[in-house]
Amino acid sequence: MGDLRLGILLWSQVASWREMLDGAKTCERLGYDYIWTWDHLYAIFGDPYQPIFEGWSVLAALAMATERARLGLMVGANTFRNPGLVAKTATTLDHISNGRAILGIGGAWFELEHLAHGIDFGTGFGQRLDWFDESVAAMRTVVDGGTVTSAPGGHYAFDALRHHPAPIQRRLPIMIGGSGEKKTLRTVARYADMWNAMGPVPMMAHKVEVLKQHCEAVGRDPSEIEFTLGVKVTIRDSQAEAERVWKGAMAANRTPMSEVEDDNTFWNGTPEQIAERLAPYVELGFHTAISEQPAPYDTETLERFIGQVKPLVDAA
Repeated sequence: MGDLRLGILLWSQVASWREMLDGAKTCERLGYDYIWTWDHLYAIFGDPYQPIFEGWSVLAALAMATERARLGLMVGANTFRNPGLVAKTATTLDHISNGRAILGIGGAWFELEHLAHGIDFGTGFGQRLDWFDESVAAMRTVVDGGTVTSAPGGHYAFDALRHHPAPIQRRLPIMIGGSGEKKTLRTVARYADMWNAMGPVPMMAHKVEVLKQHCEAVGRDPSEIEFTLGVKVTIRDSQAEAERVWKGAMAANRTPMSEVEDDNTFWNGTPEQIAERLAPYVELGFHTAISEQPAPYDTETLERFIGQVKPLVDAA
């Protein structure tokens, strides 16, 4: 099937800073292509009031502790920050990391953290996605060296916005997470270098076709966009043992099994089982798989995902 690219998203809830730092160093040592973390202010699994770290600060620190893996948020909450500030932050990370930054961004969904912090959540998801499209257009222009002045009637009010220095990368990649068919995938087609989505194979096949239609409408070649699949793997010698380890991780994250037992993005099994589940997604064009890993981070799964699952998929 070719060369499967792999990334790890380190859950930023529950983990101590030392655990996050050591987890990132382990991913770097093992050869993962990407290291990601969340952009949330409250925990999103289980009890929302568990400890959690802020994403951009984490990435800046990890940039100094790694040398090769690319770094990004999976994905940034557009509502949290002014898009010009996000563009500046991503460019700064690109310099700190010597050209390894990814600007991950999405429309935002977790109402509780917005209400608690007094952040405008808008009137609904549709409005937030309108803000999002306007925001990503501005960020794409600014990180590419252009100037942005907002049109009347928009959500933002940019006035001859431009930035220096430019990113180290000639084109700092924008990663968009989400698969809403009318708005999000249209924004992906217009501006994204990477797209992250998750779900059953038939659903993802449909989403790919919708994205291709949006690409055709805007004159974009879909091959310019890296398709990335979101999963959450736990790997052991048997599925039963993998499920035991997974349940322990959920308990450590104060997450009742009733909240996650129907979540089909948790994949528990042997390397062969995980590779078999990945194969049809690779056929759809998802040549990058990103596994979210709860704290405390499972070193055995990290080792076996890249050391055993990847060779099986590549050889298929």
